[in-house]
Amino acid sequence: MKKVIKIDPASSKPKYRQIIDSVFCSIETNGLKKGDKMPSINQVCAEFDLSRDTVMVAFNELKEKGVLLSQPGKGYYIASTEIRREEKVFVLFDEFNAFKEDLYNSLIESLKEKASVEVFFHHFNYKVFKHLILESIGHFTSYIIMPGTFDNISHLISKLPKEKVYILDRLKPEFKNYPVIYQDFEQDFYDALNEGDKLLEKYRKLIFVNPGGKEPDERVKGFERFCREKNFKFQVLKSLKGTRPGLYEAYFLISDRDLVDLVKVAKNYQYNLGEKFGIVSFNDTVLKEVVSGGITTISTDFKAMGKNLGNMLLNHQLDRVRNPSKLIVRNSL
Repeated sequence: MKKVIKIDPASSKPKYRQIIDSVFCSIETNGLKKGDKMPSINQVCAEFDLSRDTVMVAFNELKEKGVLLSQPGKGYYIASTEIRREEKVFVLFDEFNAFKEDLYNSLIESLKEKASVEVFFHHFNYKVFKHLILESIGHFTSYIIMPGTFDNISHLISKLPKEKVYILDRLKPEFKNYPVIYQDFEQDFYDALNEGDKLLEKYRKLIFVNPGGKEPDERVKGFERFCREKNFKFQVLKSLKGTRPGLYEAYFLISDRDLVDLVKVAKNYQYNLGEKFGIVSFNDTVLKEVVSGGITTISTDFKAMGKNLGNMLLNHQLDRVRNPSKLIVRNSL
């Protein structure tokens, strides 16, 4: 009899679900065809040391889906190879904001109603992150994880079925064996500055306000590398506190609160944005298109991230994709 069922005792996936997935996999790879006989419930129980109830749950669900047919006194047979897996996707973001909404909407659109999605947020709280991961085990067919600033968490992620995990946003060595869509924060910043170097020439000093914490340190490396190579006078600050912005300075801002404060400064001191005073913000939003005639941004393409993620999930691709980023030039530079 064909070996159509595989059980991994170390897997966190429930045994009955492993039986169902094994049958689906055998059908998809032509290991099982319509009319083929399945091993009996007793055979499965004996081979894998499972309870009869566990196997019955799996076989009954396969019958409900129209995949299996039972014939009294003869056993179970494959009734149909027309299967449709019910994709249920677990998405764990770090936090909610406008650009995560763009990412989420793009993901939903790319899935084309072929999967249901449940979204959770850990807000950079490790206890919440750990709890949500552990609670999700066995309840979803795919897992999209945005670890944020957390390191040394591979032991936690490994509790999920490896072939169903997708890492988002950051490329970390501990996840080298997982599919990932990531931002290269250092290179993205460096490339954007090079793209706008002619516009930056009118400024005597470039200032990057990087609050740290949840923000990637790699951006500082990209900023400093560009400034040194192009001989720009530069400064890296943690906050604007105690700073009086001056003419012919260009500020690069992560915080939208800092953005609002500097727009007010420019208005109060009658600094002409894009002429004698420059502002560049990270992560593009619709509002930044219209504030003060338009704020220049450096932003990854969150819609592309969602689209690529959806395609990767539906096609079961195990790729490592750098998400595109660009400088969007508007009035403020």
